[in-house]
Amino acid sequence: MGVKVRKPGGHSSWCVVIDHQKERKTIAVGSRHAAERVKQEVEARLALGGVALLQPETPVRPTLANYAIAWLENVQQERKPSTAGFYGQFLRLYVLPRFGESRLDDIHREDVKRFISDLVKRGFAKNTIRLAVTTLRAALNAAVEDELIEHNAAQGLGRFVKSEKPTREATSLKPKEVERLLEAASAALPLAGYVLIFIAVRAGLREGEIAALQWGDVQFGDGQDDDDRYILVQRNYGRRWSRRMLTPKNRKPRRVDISRELRRALLRLRDERLVRAFVRGKSDISDELVFPSEVGTPIEMNNFSERVFKPLVSRAGLRRIRFHDLRHSYGSLLILAGASLAYVRDQMGHSSIQVTADIYGHLIPGANLAFVDELDALTSPQQSAIQTQQRAGIRAV
Repeated sequence: MGVKVRKPGGHSSWCVVIDHQKERKTIAVGSRHAAERVKQEVEARLALGGVALLQPETPVRPTLANYAIAWLENVQQERKPSTAGFYGQFLRLYVLPRFGESRLDDIHREDVKRFISDLVKRGFAKNTIRLAVTTLRAALNAAVEDELIEHNAAQGLGRFVKSEKPTREATSLKPKEVERLLEAASAALPLAGYVLIFIAVRAGLREGEIAALQWGDVQFGDGQDDDDRYILVQRNYGRRWSRRMLTPKNRKPRRVDISRELRRALLRLRDERLVRAFVRGKSDISDELVFPSEVGTPIEMNNFSERVFKPLVSRAGLRRIRFHDLRHSYGSLLILAGASLAYVRDQMGHSSIQVTADIYGHLIPGANLAFVDELDALTSPQQSAIQTQQRAGIRAV
């Protein structure tokens, strides 16, 4: 007889493996602690002659709370910290208080519907309810893959809490408003703060990408007329969940071209930093952050937005906007300057051109109208000839 605790490859839960009288059975339990408890129970029952444990019709199912521990560990290894943090938060706040003590095979579709109904009655926002159901569904999907249950009781129930989202239309500044914002930033902020605003509106970097930017990521080229000037976006600072450097949002680095004016502003800031580094006895700053905090850590962009950006917007006499709207302003101004959707997609790091079209497509109708007008230009000579012949025929009569 032998009873062991293992975590087989491909499983997100710990299992109890029973070898008894030339028969073997594997029971998926959940966390290692729970599996150790089941192991002790199995050993005691087998010692007393109980062989029913080896019958397939009486499997031991873990509770959702026990299973979720191992599932979250697996999520943390395979997914971004933001994903694991989101699942952990919604499990703790909403899912486990309701289903934590329920065994996986005791969670039924009607139970999930009542769960949704109760959250609605308690006044939670639709998006909160949707994410709670998403978390439960993801955990049960993993249990299905681990062959602990046959069906996911939460599958397809998201439609009951689907929120009506408005059409994705970017809130952005007009060219004159951008000019006023930059003038206010130049007058009111130190050079680093001015360049940070400049890089948001001229390169469209996300907040986490700005916080993670290092001098080695900036390629200045041989001069302002050299086309080889760009920012290599290859990191994103995960402020909310992990507080460490991650890959960009779509997991791929991208090259963002920089304008002549942005190049000059970055060069001024770089030269200032080089002088400081020289005083410290350092000549290479390629591994240093472009926008560090006062203690040298990545800048907290939410603090910058509250303490610096919002007062700056008021000082410039602009309507209330978010810092993220500077990114939208960048994309909008690119479109108005005649850039293609494909170029805007690549510059901004969108996952697909459809995302770009959804956000900025409303800015292109004028350009499309110009294409239609071109058709008139192509056909008008022929139409003019016909009209001339018709007029000649009338005169002949």
